[in-house]
Amino acid sequence: MDLFQLEVFVTVAREGSFSRAAEKLYRTQPAISQAIRKLESELGEALFDRSSRDGHMTEAGRVLHEYAQKLLNLRSEAATALVEMREMRKGRLKIAANEYTCLYLLPIMAEYRRLYPLVKTTVERSLASRIAHEILEHNVELGVLSFHPEDPLLKTVVVYRDELALVVYPRHTLAKAGHVRIKQLGVESFVAHHVPSPFRDKVIQAFKRTKTPLNMDTELPTIEAIKKFVMMENGVALVPALTVEGELARGELVRVKVADLRLERKLRLVYRRNASLSHAAQAFLKLAEAAAAKHPDRYLFEPER
Repeated sequence: MDLFQLEVFVTVAREGSFSRAAEKLYRTQPAISQAIRKLESELGEALFDRSSRDGHMTEAGRVLHEYAQKLLNLRSEAATALVEMREMRKGRLKIAANEYTCLYLLPIMAEYRRLYPLVKTTVERSLASRIAHEILEHNVELGVLSFHPEDPLLKTVVVYRDELALVVYPRHTLAKAGHVRIKQLGVESFVAHHVPSPFRDKVIQAFKRTKTPLNMDTELPTIEAIKKFVMMENGVALVPALTVEGELARGELVRVKVADLRLERKLRLVYRRNASLSHAAQAFLKLAEAAAAKHPDRYLFEPER
């Protein structure tokens, strides 16, 4: 039993005639009769009363007709949904990011929402260490990472250039210094993120090379908490520059350059290497590429191997 057979059956029932059904479907009458006979053979039931001239259905025919209509309607709905998705009039996009990398997404999402308001976009918060797994398990379609994942099944595109920034509260003694060296930071109390990361390890190694104490007296679970704690005049912090743009602009925090500590961070959009990306995901990548063309000083669009 296939959809063509059901379409023939429903058309015969509606037209009340094999010949008129043939005209509607642009088929010959023998082809229509053959399709009905094959359907009846597969079901083991007669669907039309052959003694009737108006295509009168049997009881079995009436039962099948209800389900056949539903299946054909679903086919029509599916075709319409695919057209709407292709034209970005509906659809959904799921992206995985963490507290930090989510900030890169916001300007892109604002433009995406403006252009495609009917596409549902969800950013799911995930640990950076879990994002590659979420993508490979098809739980999300795109992810944002601040490091290059090693899995060969993933494709990455560098989309943003960031760096670690030393921030202090405005009344801190370093606030007017403009720039310092690592050795000058041995007496400072650092507020750190409690989750280990490759960049945390690089900072630790940089302090070790200069034989400078790194006093991480306080560890907090989020960057937002770290920023607020420093604004409350509790120590200093090294955070991604992207995360403190607002506080720096409002004068709530002050950035101090560290001459011998330049740690660049590149954010990457990540997806399955051989995936057939949805129209929604393809549109998002195009907007990311457009952002790089418009703001080449910070935004990038550089596919990696």
